[in-house]
Amino acid sequence: MNIKPLADRVLINPTPAEEVTMSGIIIPDSAKEKPLKGTVIAAGNGTKDEEMILKEGDTVLYGKYAGTEIEVEGNKYLIMRQSDVLAVIE
Repeated sequence: MNIKPLADRVLINPTPAEEVTMSGIIIPDSAKEKPLKGTVIAAGNGTKDEEMILKEGDTVLYGKYAGTEIEVEGNKYLIMRQSDVLAVIE
């Protein structure tokens, strides 16, 4: 399936949360921190008021509660507005 975000939205593949701590303790799914970093998979064209500056392949940081989680073919993604992205990691 091919997803193309509209307007100023981006599709992000979140970086997986850590499953094991430094001491070797396994963290259950219910206690894992939601990741705050991910990779842009697809980006819309922007709006007439706001140009799209994010592009496929960008690694980004976003807010803890930003975006909407969607599941496509068994994979979990986030879709959010470009303004919800806090920074691009270079």
